[in-house]
Amino acid sequence: MTLKFSLSLGAGVLALGLSAAQAQEPLKIGVVSVLTGPAAALGQQVRDGFQLAVDQNGGKLGGVPVQITVIDDELKPDVAVGKVRGFVEGGKVDFVVGPVFSNILGAIAKPVLDSGAFLISPNAGPSTMAGKACHQNFFVTSYQNDQVHEVLGKYAQDQNYKKAYIIAPNYQAGKDSLAGFKRYFKGEVIDEVYVPLNALDFSAELAKIASAKPDVVFAFLPGGLGVNFVKQWSQAGLTGKVPFLSAFTVDESTLPAQQDAAVGMFGGMTWAPNMDNPQTKKFVAAYEAAYKIVPGSYAQQAYDAAQLIDSAVKAAGGTADKDKLRAAIKKADFTSLRGKFKFNTNGYPIQDFYLVKVAKRPDGKFQTEIAQKVFADYADPHAKDCALK
Repeated sequence: MTLKFSLSLGAGVLALGLSAAQAQEPLKIGVVSVLTGPAAALGQQVRDGFQLAVDQNGGKLGGVPVQITVIDDELKPDVAVGKVRGFVEGGKVDFVVGPVFSNILGAIAKPVLDSGAFLISPNAGPSTMAGKACHQNFFVTSYQNDQVHEVLGKYAQDQNYKKAYIIAPNYQAGKDSLAGFKRYFKGEVIDEVYVPLNALDFSAELAKIASAKPDVVFAFLPGGLGVNFVKQWSQAGLTGKVPFLSAFTVDESTLPAQQDAAVGMFGGMTWAPNMDNPQTKKFVAAYEAAYKIVPGSYAQQAYDAAQLIDSAVKAAGGTADKDKLRAAIKKADFTSLRGKFKFNTNGYPIQDFYLVKVAKRPDGKFQTEIAQKVFADYADPHAKDCALK
């Protein structure tokens, strides 16, 4: 069955509904993602990755027809709260999937979880909700924010770099990212810089890097920040002069704009489009056919979120018994695109992490590719503070 799109201009909400003739009560899911502004490329991948899984299941998850409402959070916490509250309080909602950014997750978590719905994050994984603020109805199909950055910190340490310049946006995920890098990097941090989440001009930071001459630069600059930083890095003549490590600064959401300027740069992730398993090959081919771009982790994690819901609803025989549904979610009985996948007690994954490298494919498109495994079956360090068992 093909899902139909309609736009509610007053609420700024995109609704994907099934035919009214459908007799079975639909599974109601809200997908919260950023769809406007410089970060929209990330949010579109979340929306489209989730949608692809639903389409491949004939418009159903767990054998139940799906009614999806896509909410543009505009990367504004107050806007996100207003839209999400209206959605979860407006009727029976089974799942909310999203968002991309941790500051939005922090804003919407309470109204969603207070409503009794399950909140599945396909990207944001703040340290706060991995520890004391964990919740029995909150699950993450990505990672805990620190972990991806820890990959680069360990790699930098293994390479025996002595001095690092590190930079990130000034919000929770940015703080988690630099904390993660420093957890494994034992050298000197010569400068720790936090920039606004809407920063576009990095000339001052690049001048400092050129002057300080660090052994390595680590950057967490997602979306439009990463596009501008990498372009300006190249224009400043720093390419090849200073080792550049990053997370979410060079990935499939930014590479179409960065192109050759990003080739050879390293990142950290749990998956890459060239991962050698049959489910990834099928997913990448289907995503590129449907959306004409290379899928990144945002799409992959959202696709896995849909598969998680599909497996849980099927195992629980629907959504009526919340305890049974929760137990089924915890089992994570689906084939993840990344391979091994299981939940820790805090609802965050235990999984492998890789160093990835930007490459240009023979067809001219750009993607990240697996370079080496850095962590195996890695659980985040905050789970010990979660009271859930």
